[in-house]
Amino acid sequence: MSANDRRCVLVVDDDPGVRDVIRSMLEASGYSVLLAENGKEAMRLLKSERADLILTDLVMPEQEGIETIKALRREYPALKVIAMSGAFGGDYLRIAAYLGAHATLAKPIQMETLLRLVEETLARDG
Repeated sequence: MSANDRRCVLVVDDDPGVRDVIRSMLEASGYSVLLAENGKEAMRLLKSERADLILTDLVMPEQEGIETIKALRREYPALKVIAMSGAFGGDYLRIAAYLGAHATLAKPIQMETLLRLVEETLARDG
């Protein structure tokens, strides 16, 4: 994959450690990565940057992931979304899927599973 055709993933999580670990793994796999600490920041970033996929936590301050997914579906309906959460026994993940997340992932995250989901989600049409 050349630098010009690298897929870009926007990682949205309020935990800087989680963002850094995911960024390192994705960059090592050839992806370009953007970072945001909440949904509001992610939506602002998307006005000036291109992303092929959003990987968002669901429980965050400012604008949580559920509200972010709703906003993404309104403003960027074709943008692919993976939702991740360790809260509420999976209920938030089910809601995220219902609202249009292409895939969901329970925390704690297995990096191999995350990378596989990113690859599969980006490979899907629509």
